[in-house]
Amino acid sequence: MSAAQQFTRSDGATISFVRDDAQDTKKPSVVFLHGLRSDKGGTKAEALTRHARERGYGLLRFDMFGHGASSGRFEDGGISRWVEDAVAVLDELTTGPQILVGSSMGGWVMVKTAMARPRKVMGLVGIAVAPDFTEDLMWAGFDAGQRAALMTAGAVDLPSDYDDGPYRISRHLIEDGRRNLVLRADIPITCPVRLIHGQQDAAVPWETSLRLAAKILGDDVMTHLVKDGDHRLSRPQDLTRLCGLVDELVTKGCS
Repeated sequence: MSAAQQFTRSDGATISFVRDDAQDTKKPSVVFLHGLRSDKGGTKAEALTRHARERGYGLLRFDMFGHGASSGRFEDGGISRWVEDAVAVLDELTTGPQILVGSSMGGWVMVKTAMARPRKVMGLVGIAVAPDFTEDLMWAGFDAGQRAALMTAGAVDLPSDYDDGPYRISRHLIEDGRRNLVLRADIPITCPVRLIHGQQDAAVPWETSLRLAAKILGDDVMTHLVKDGDHRLSRPQDLTRLCGLVDELVTKGCS
Protein backbone atom coordinates (compact mmCIF):
# COMPACT_ATOMS: atom_id res chain seq x y z
CA MET A 1 0.00 0.00 0.00
CA SER A 2 1.20 3.51 -0.75
CA ALA A 3 2.00 5.70 2.24
CA ALA A 4 -0.08 8.75 3.11
CA GLN A 5 1.46 12.11 2.29
CA GLN A 6 0.67 15.70 3.30
CA PHE A 7 -0.15 18.57 0.97
CA THR A 8 -0.15 22.08 2.44
CA ARG A 9 -2.63 24.57 1.07
CA SER A 10 -1.84 28.26 0.71
CA ASP A 11 -3.58 29.07 4.01
CA GLY A 12 -1.45 26.55 5.91
CA ALA A 13 -4.09 23.84 6.18
CA THR A 14 -2.85 20.34 5.41
CA ILE A 15 -4.53 17.67 3.31
CA SER A 16 -3.65 14.02 3.87
CA PHE A 17 -3.64 12.03 0.63
CA VAL A 18 -2.61 8.71 -0.87
CA ARG A 19 -1.61 8.65 -4.53
CA ASP A 20 -0.95 5.68 -6.77
CA ASP A 21 0.56 6.83 -10.05
CA ALA A 22 -0.63 5.29 -13.30
CA GLN A 23 1.26 2.38 -14.76
CA ASP A 24 -0.35 3.14 -18.12
CA THR A 25 -0.06 6.87 -18.76
CA LYS A 26 -2.46 6.66 -21.70
CA LYS A 27 -5.33 6.06 -19.30
CA PRO A 28 -7.08 8.79 -17.32
CA SER A 29 -6.66 8.64 -13.56
CA VAL A 30 -9.24 8.66 -10.77
CA VAL A 31 -9.81 10.95 -7.78
CA PHE A 32 -12.02 9.61 -4.97
CA LEU A 33 -14.15 12.03 -2.93
CA HIS A 34 -15.40 10.60 0.37
CA GLY A 35 -18.67 11.26 2.15
CA LEU A 36 -19.60 13.31 5.20
CA ARG A 37 -17.65 12.27 8.30
CA SER A 38 -15.89 9.57 6.26
CA ASP A 39 -12.31 9.58 4.94
CA LYS A 40 -9.93 8.24 2.33
CA GLY A 41 -9.65 4.85 4.06
CA GLY A 42 -13.24 3.68 3.57
CA THR A 43 -14.28 0.40 1.97
CA LYS A 44 -15.10 1.89 -1.43
CA ALA A 45 -11.88 3.91 -1.58
CA GLU A 46 -9.78 0.87 -0.70
CA ALA A 47 -11.60 -1.35 -3.20
CA LEU A 48 -11.15 1.20 -5.99
CA THR A 49 -7.46 1.54 -5.13
CA ARG A 50 -6.88 -2.21 -5.43
CA HIS A 51 -8.85 -2.32 -8.67
CA ALA A 52 -7.00 0.64 -10.19
CA ARG A 53 -3.67 -1.01 -9.44
CA GLU A 54 -4.79 -4.19 -11.19
CA ARG A 55 -5.93 -2.19 -14.22
CA GLY A 56 -2.90 0.10 -14.33
CA TYR A 57 -4.54 3.49 -13.93
CA GLY A 58 -3.74 6.02 -11.24
CA LEU A 59 -5.91 6.82 -8.24
CA LEU A 60 -5.72 9.59 -5.66
CA ARG A 61 -7.78 9.69 -2.46
CA PHE A 62 -7.63 12.35 0.22
CA ASP A 63 -9.22 13.58 3.42
CA MET A 64 -11.14 16.83 3.12
CA PHE A 65 -10.77 19.62 5.70
CA GLY A 66 -11.87 18.43 9.15
CA HIS A 67 -11.92 14.77 8.11
CA GLY A 68 -9.51 11.89 8.69
CA ALA A 69 -5.87 12.93 8.99
CA SER A 70 -6.31 16.36 7.39
CA SER A 71 -6.21 19.50 9.52
CA GLY A 72 -9.18 21.50 10.77
CA ARG A 73 -12.33 20.88 12.76
CA PHE A 74 -15.28 19.25 11.05
CA GLU A 75 -17.60 21.94 12.47
CA ASP A 76 -15.61 24.63 10.63
CA GLY A 77 -15.90 22.92 7.27
CA GLY A 78 -18.55 23.28 4.58
CA ILE A 79 -19.24 22.57 0.94
CA SER A 80 -17.29 25.64 -0.21
CA ARG A 81 -14.19 24.55 1.71
CA TRP A 82 -14.43 20.94 0.61
CA VAL A 83 -14.82 21.96 -3.03
CA GLU A 84 -11.77 24.21 -2.63
CA ASP A 85 -9.85 21.21 -1.29
CA ALA A 86 -10.87 19.08 -4.26
CA VAL A 87 -9.96 21.78 -6.78
CA ALA A 88 -6.58 22.30 -5.06
CA VAL A 89 -5.90 18.57 -5.20
CA LEU A 90 -6.77 18.49 -8.91
CA ASP A 91 -4.57 21.49 -9.66
CA GLU A 92 -1.55 20.56 -7.55
CA LEU A 93 -1.50 16.77 -7.26
CA THR A 94 -2.78 15.40 -10.57
CA THR A 95 -1.75 15.54 -14.21
CA GLY A 96 -3.83 14.76 -17.26
CA PRO A 97 -7.56 13.97 -17.47
CA GLN A 98 -9.30 12.77 -14.31
CA ILE A 99 -12.43 10.81 -13.44
CA LEU A 100 -14.05 11.93 -10.21
CA VAL A 101 -15.75 9.34 -8.02
CA GLY A 102 -17.93 10.93 -5.35
CA SER A 103 -19.69 9.12 -2.50
CA SER A 104 -22.74 10.72 -0.85
CA MET A 105 -21.61 14.24 0.17
CA GLY A 106 -18.60 13.65 -2.08
CA GLY A 107 -21.07 13.48 -4.97
CA TRP A 108 -22.02 17.10 -4.33
CA VAL A 109 -18.36 18.09 -4.14
CA MET A 110 -17.79 16.10 -7.35
CA VAL A 111 -20.38 18.12 -9.25
CA LYS A 112 -19.09 21.48 -8.04
CA THR A 113 -15.49 20.48 -8.81
CA ALA A 114 -16.37 19.36 -12.33
CA MET A 115 -18.07 22.71 -12.91
CA ALA A 116 -14.93 24.51 -11.68
CA ARG A 117 -12.50 22.44 -13.78
CA PRO A 118 -14.35 21.24 -16.91
CA ARG A 119 -11.17 20.81 -18.96
CA LYS A 120 -9.58 18.64 -16.28
CA VAL A 121 -12.52 16.35 -15.51
CA MET A 122 -13.51 13.86 -18.20
CA GLY A 123 -16.00 11.71 -16.30
CA LEU A 124 -18.03 11.39 -13.10
CA VAL A 125 -19.15 8.37 -11.09
CA GLY A 126 -21.52 9.11 -8.21
CA ILE A 127 -22.39 6.70 -5.40
CA ALA A 128 -25.58 7.53 -3.45
CA VAL A 129 -24.99 11.17 -4.36
CA ALA A 130 -26.29 13.78 -1.93
CA PRO A 131 -26.28 17.20 -3.64
CA ASP A 132 -28.11 19.90 -1.67
CA PHE A 133 -28.50 17.58 1.34
CA THR A 134 -27.98 20.41 3.84
CA GLU A 135 -31.13 22.12 2.57
CA ASP A 136 -33.33 19.29 1.27
CA LEU A 137 -32.59 16.66 3.91
CA MET A 138 -31.21 18.44 6.99
CA TRP A 139 -32.89 21.86 7.16
CA ALA A 140 -36.14 20.57 5.66
CA GLY A 141 -36.19 17.77 8.21
CA PHE A 142 -35.44 19.83 11.31
CA ASP A 143 -38.25 20.49 13.74
CA ALA A 144 -38.82 23.93 15.24
CA GLY A 145 -36.61 23.17 18.25
CA GLN A 146 -33.70 22.02 16.13
CA ARG A 147 -33.95 25.07 13.88
CA ALA A 148 -34.01 27.36 16.90
CA ALA A 149 -31.00 25.61 18.45
CA LEU A 150 -29.09 25.85 15.20
CA MET A 151 -29.72 29.58 14.86
CA THR A 152 -29.08 30.49 18.52
CA ALA A 153 -26.44 27.99 19.66
CA GLY A 154 -24.81 27.68 16.23
CA ALA A 155 -25.05 23.89 16.05
CA VAL A 156 -27.34 20.93 16.55
CA ASP A 157 -26.49 17.26 17.19
CA LEU A 158 -28.08 14.67 14.93
CA PRO A 159 -28.12 10.90 15.52
CA SER A 160 -26.12 8.83 13.05
CA ASP A 161 -26.50 5.28 11.79
CA TYR A 162 -22.98 5.39 10.40
CA ASP A 163 -20.87 6.75 13.27
CA ASP A 164 -20.29 6.00 16.96
CA GLY A 165 -21.63 9.37 18.09
CA PRO A 166 -23.98 12.05 16.78
CA TYR A 167 -23.17 14.43 13.96
CA ARG A 168 -22.70 18.01 15.13
CA ILE A 169 -24.21 20.06 12.34
CA SER A 170 -23.19 23.71 12.39
CA ARG A 171 -25.16 26.74 11.29
CA HIS A 172 -22.21 27.45 9.00
CA LEU A 173 -22.69 24.12 7.20
CA ILE A 174 -26.34 24.87 6.51
CA GLU A 175 -25.78 28.47 5.42
CA ASP A 176 -22.76 27.59 3.30
CA GLY A 177 -24.74 24.78 1.71
CA ARG A 178 -27.29 27.33 0.50
CA ARG A 179 -24.54 29.11 -1.40
CA ASN A 180 -23.68 25.88 -3.23
CA LEU A 181 -27.04 24.38 -4.22
CA VAL A 182 -26.92 22.68 -7.63
CA LEU A 183 -30.36 21.12 -8.14
CA ARG A 184 -32.19 24.42 -8.59
CA ALA A 185 -30.97 25.03 -12.16
CA ASP A 186 -29.40 23.26 -15.12
CA ILE A 187 -25.90 21.95 -14.42
CA PRO A 188 -23.35 22.77 -17.17
CA ILE A 189 -21.59 19.40 -17.18
CA THR A 190 -21.19 17.58 -20.49
CA CYS A 191 -18.74 14.78 -19.67
CA PRO A 192 -20.01 11.18 -19.20
CA VAL A 193 -21.75 10.63 -15.86
CA ARG A 194 -22.65 7.37 -14.13
CA LEU A 195 -24.75 7.34 -10.95
CA ILE A 196 -25.47 4.40 -8.63
CA HIS A 197 -28.09 4.56 -5.89
CA GLY A 198 -29.63 1.93 -3.63
CA GLN A 199 -33.41 1.95 -3.37
CA GLN A 200 -33.16 0.91 0.30
CA ASP A 201 -31.05 3.99 1.09
CA ALA A 202 -32.34 5.35 4.40
CA ALA A 203 -30.03 8.40 4.37
CA VAL A 204 -30.41 9.89 0.89
CA PRO A 205 -33.52 9.16 -1.24
CA TRP A 206 -32.70 7.37 -4.47
CA GLU A 207 -34.76 9.95 -6.33
CA THR A 208 -31.92 12.39 -5.65
CA SER A 209 -29.80 10.68 -8.29
CA LEU A 210 -32.64 10.98 -10.80
CA ARG A 211 -32.98 14.70 -10.00
CA LEU A 212 -29.26 15.20 -10.53
CA ALA A 213 -29.27 13.26 -13.80
CA ALA A 214 -32.15 15.39 -15.09
CA LYS A 215 -30.34 18.65 -14.31
CA ILE A 216 -27.02 17.70 -15.99
CA LEU A 217 -26.94 19.12 -19.52
CA GLY A 218 -24.83 16.37 -21.08
CA ASP A 219 -26.51 13.46 -22.87
CA ASP A 220 -24.21 10.65 -21.72
CA VAL A 221 -25.76 10.29 -18.26
CA MET A 222 -26.90 6.95 -16.82
CA THR A 223 -28.45 6.14 -13.45
CA HIS A 224 -28.24 2.63 -12.00
CA LEU A 225 -30.78 1.82 -9.28
CA VAL A 226 -29.98 -1.10 -6.99
CA LYS A 227 -33.27 -2.44 -5.64
CA ASP A 228 -31.81 -4.04 -2.51
CA GLY A 229 -28.92 -1.58 -2.05
CA ASP A 230 -28.48 0.61 1.02
CA HIS A 231 -26.64 3.92 1.43
CA ARG A 232 -23.20 2.43 1.82
CA LEU A 233 -23.28 0.26 -1.35
CA SER A 234 -20.21 -1.55 -0.01
CA ARG A 235 -21.21 -5.18 -0.52
CA PRO A 236 -18.99 -7.23 -2.87
CA GLN A 237 -21.55 -7.00 -5.67
CA ASP A 238 -21.85 -3.23 -5.17
CA LEU A 239 -18.08 -2.77 -5.32
CA THR A 240 -17.89 -4.89 -8.47
CA ARG A 241 -20.56 -2.70 -10.09
CA LEU A 242 -18.73 0.46 -9.04
CA CYS A 243 -15.39 -0.73 -10.40
CA GLY A 244 -17.06 -1.72 -13.66
CA LEU A 245 -18.50 1.76 -14.16
CA VAL A 246 -15.13 3.36 -13.46
CA ASP A 247 -13.56 0.99 -15.99
CA GLU A 248 -16.19 2.03 -18.53
CA LEU A 249 -15.27 5.70 -18.21
CA VAL A 250 -11.54 4.95 -18.21
CA THR A 251 -12.05 3.10 -21.52
CA LYS A 252 -14.00 6.05 -22.90
CA GLY A 253 -11.12 8.29 -21.93
CA CYS A 254 -8.70 6.15 -23.93
CA SER A 255 -10.75 6.22 -27.12
